[in-house]
Amino acid sequence: MAATVGIGPDGYVLKGTFPAAARPYTRSVAAAPARQQRARALFAPLGPTYDRYARLLSFGQDPRWRRFLVSRIEAGPGETVLDVATGTGAVAMELLAQRGCSVVGLDQSPEMLAEARRRLPPDVRLVEGEADSLPFPDSSFDALTFTYLFRYVGDPGATLRELARVVRPGGTVAGLEFGLPPNPAARSLWRLYVRAGLPLAGRLISPRWREVGDFLGPSIEELWHRLPLERLLELWAAAGIEDVRYRRLSLGGGIVIWGRRG
Repeated sequence: MAATVGIGPDGYVLKGTFPAAARPYTRSVAAAPARQQRARALFAPLGPTYDRYARLLSFGQDPRWRRFLVSRIEAGPGETVLDVATGTGAVAMELLAQRGCSVVGLDQSPEMLAEARRRLPPDVRLVEGEADSLPFPDSSFDALTFTYLFRYVGDPGATLRELARVVRPGGTVAGLEFGLPPNPAARSLWRLYVRAGLPLAGRLISPRWREVGDFLGPSIEELWHRLPLERLLELWAAAGIEDVRYRRLSLGGGIVIWGRRG
């Protein structure tokens, strides 16, 4: 059965389901390793400065987006949430503060995990691994979060199925991505910032942040060109995630999508 797709400015409710084989997402075999290697090379050295400059370069919006992401998760004491692409542990810390749950963080970068280990309590388990091949049994977690992931995987549909696999039925899955503002005037300002302001700011910080400034805007636009929002929501449904909703934040510069594993 096809889902009713009615994308509004503030949210979306799934009205039906997609069979798992519906409209498969295609990619080249080498796409995922190339994207993952690019992300690892770009961000691995930035761990000690990542949160500080992510806050600065997003005008304080990145922490706000992460707080909203965690607010969509239904978990509490005695339950365990997997935080995928945990990076320096910012979402993991927010989960501990907001929800009081147990947290397991997973990331492909040992350098980022080392920074997360320095910041997080010792009872938070940190695992080096890939989002599209999670080292956990089915239904291992009560909920799952992930951040800024889809630009670095070759097959978002398969990755979503793998994320859903490790969540118990009824558990929440929620993800944060950079977005493209839908309003033409806001999008023009966004493009001006990511094409001129962000690269300039990166150059003022350090050579490594210069690379991030040059990379970020084009990578965001490339994601939404190959995977428009309507198609991405279909992939969530095809992964067996129900009651899918989304919220644009900061005029659309960020987007949080969430739902329940069926």
